[in-house]
Amino acid sequence: MERRTRVRFAPSPTGPLHMGGVRTALYNYLWAKQHGGDFILRIEDTDSHRFVPGAEAYIIEALSWCGIRPDEGVDENGQVVSVKSERHPHAPYRQSERKPIYRQYAEQLVKGGFAYYAFDSAEELAALRAQMEAQGQTFIYNHSTRGQLRNSLTLPAEEVERLLRETTDWTVRFKMPEDRIVEMDDMIRGHVEVNSGTLDDKVLWKRADELPTYHLANIVDDHLMEITEVIRGEEWLPSLPLHYLLYEAFGWQDTMPRFAHLSLLLKPDGKGKLSKRDGDKMGFPVFPLKWVNAEGEVSRGYREDGYFPEAFVNLLAMLGWNPGDERELFTLDELVAAFSIERIVKSGARFNPEKAKWFNKEYLRQKSDETLRDAYLPILKEQGIQITDGNEKDFDGGKFSKEYVKDVVRLIKDRATFVKDFWDIAPYLFRRPTAYEEKDVAKFWKEENTVLAKELATFIRSWNGPLEKETFGPAVETYIKEREWPMGKVMNCLRLSLVGASSGLGIADMICLIGLEEFGRRVDNAITALG
Repeated sequence: MERRTRVRFAPSPTGPLHMGGVRTALYNYLWAKQHGGDFILRIEDTDSHRFVPGAEAYIIEALSWCGIRPDEGVDENGQVVSVKSERHPHAPYRQSERKPIYRQYAEQLVKGGFAYYAFDSAEELAALRAQMEAQGQTFIYNHSTRGQLRNSLTLPAEEVERLLRETTDWTVRFKMPEDRIVEMDDMIRGHVEVNSGTLDDKVLWKRADELPTYHLANIVDDHLMEITEVIRGEEWLPSLPLHYLLYEAFGWQDTMPRFAHLSLLLKPDGKGKLSKRDGDKMGFPVFPLKWVNAEGEVSRGYREDGYFPEAFVNLLAMLGWNPGDERELFTLDELVAAFSIERIVKSGARFNPEKAKWFNKEYLRQKSDETLRDAYLPILKEQGIQITDGNEKDFDGGKFSKEYVKDVVRLIKDRATFVKDFWDIAPYLFRRPTAYEEKDVAKFWKEENTVLAKELATFIRSWNGPLEKETFGPAVETYIKEREWPMGKVMNCLRLSLVGASSGLGIADMICLIGLEEFGRRVDNAITALG
């Protein structure tokens, strides 16, 4: 009987979620939805020393902002969510709440001869490492050394029982086979073989805090939660032989999930992994949301930098995967339909911050004028602009209707990458210029130009036809051409009056928007100010 597809994203709440982690969650989500299965969010919080308050809530909020919502897991209120059943058969979804489960499985491995108790203290092991390093060697706790160390394989049974009963500084270690070829298959990297003799006896469970390590916890949880595919980062590839052997030791080979290890996200220069520190150093975010650490240091987030969530998701999808054609823009539903693990690349994916901006610009252009207007309104209010539901276009009082703002957005959106760019592009559509760029004045506000510009202004002020770009714009150009005036000089001189600089929107665009009365006032102001 074919099993229902079930995948999981299992982050540790040790800080903000890196964009590489979001990509891992996204690929899991796409795979689950494409196969009609379930996407599970599991919080792997067994490392109490690295736990960071607020990190779990951050992870959940970040995934929600991206539209990646779990079918099972923990929601933003810390409650169990399971859309398939009210019984929550796979709960709890925090490993710290599953604490009693793991010891029994660790003991099962010991009883089966696949693991053993180790009583070596951290200080003893550190001394051994230092001793071996002094001899130019590397200490590995494995088949070649465990026979000389303090563990249940070397100590008398009575001593083992006493230490288990009277001490807490002991662990359960996996008993790695001495010389065995472990054969594995990866959905991205193909067939892999590793000799077990090169691997160490990993710690699986610790008596000190009664918590498992990642290796035991994720194997047990994946089995109990009926995970069918494990799609995770490349950094876990070296652990794959141990995980294969653990499934075998438990007798779970028939239900062992398939594995896929994703390549790293690389720095823009391709030299090394894109780390959490690179964003601040290189001037771009590496986190989906802003993060403030315990010291008050702020790391930028894509949301707060003005990116649309769908642009961020689209960007991540294309970092290490391609659809096999030239398409680059996908909605989340389109990604679900197009996604395939076979088209994930093995090599690292270089992150390009300029490409990230390109994605956002493309999505901005697709937004409706109403949506962009509503996103722009808070920025205008911060600038002291009052927004009304009427028909206002009051440059003196700084009051404008929502309809006017929508007209502004329609005019300028193709020039913007982010909504926050709108104000910088054209503040003069809400405020008259009160100063004029000196270099532009020196270059364009010359007597021969101003004489022509004033005559052109007189023509424009007398315009009595519809104030529409399609008719008004060509009429202005025809007026200039018929008189064989220098188009650039006249227009830049006039634009200086309207904008305060020689750069800006087209003359006809601006006049049709602000109106003839406001146009006339700005021309008069410029003549008064500049002579």
